[in-house]
Amino acid sequence: MPPSELVSTPEAARSLGVSARTLQRYVRDGVVTPEITLPSGQYRWDIAKLRRQIGMPDDD
Repeated sequence: MPPSELVSTPEAARSLGVSARTLQRYVRDGVVTPEITLPSGQYRWDIAKLRRQIGMPDDD
């Protein structure tokens, strides 16, 4: 995946090995911040940035 490609919450959660609900809970609790929030309320994620936010090494 190119570094600038943004993915949906289910895709981002899958890459971390957690459920989409867990990732949404992380947002609600202020643990992580999505790259963008669409007008519909859905999030888009940069996987490398997300992994850094939670202290995981980049998946190169």
